[in-house]
Amino acid sequence: MSKDPNKVEHYFSSAPKSKERFGLVRTSLYGKPFEFLTASSVFSKRKVDCGTRLLIESMALPQAGCVLDIGCGYGVVGIAVAKLNPNLHVVMTDVNARAVRLAKKNVALNRVTNAEVRYGFFYEPVEDLKFNCVLSNPPVSAGMETVKAIVAGAPKVMAAEASFQMVIRSKIGAKILPALFAETFGNCIVLARESGFRVLIGKL
Repeated sequence: MSKDPNKVEHYFSSAPKSKERFGLVRTSLYGKPFEFLTASSVFSKRKVDCGTRLLIESMALPQAGCVLDIGCGYGVVGIAVAKLNPNLHVVMTDVNARAVRLAKKNVALNRVTNAEVRYGFFYEPVEDLKFNCVLSNPPVSAGMETVKAIVAGAPKVMAAEASFQMVIRSKIGAKILPALFAETFGNCIVLARESGFRVLIGKL
């Protein structure tokens, strides 16, 4: 697979060429209020999508340690994690430079102090770190090979007994991903199913 993200347009592009049209999403997650600045050429710019919400509502987080939100978009998952548990250090990454800028602004907007945002492709920005939990709402529009690469590459940044959790549309990944999870982590459990999505978890 080519590692040039510019070959995939839409929100997986590293430098979107569309004119920035900003918006603001106000929502509640776990009973807490959040605000997110959004823009064109980022995923789900008008609302927090059902898959992201399901991942947040069903994720199994460690009490302490480091959490990675890979492909963070404008930062919903990572910021929710950071606000829900201030004892965690959250790192968010994305290949979309516009999304990274938005995520940084949203960290400040939501007043979380235990999160940082890094720019880069897949796990390259965090090769120096080990995580107790990795979360992903993958860029399915970039193709299943990209989704598979996110799963297969996770163990190299995971600490002992860490978990990898991914939300996926059931009709897209229900057959392929459980087998890949089992191959990569030795196990796969469905954490949640709702509205055509499911959250999978694999543990080292």
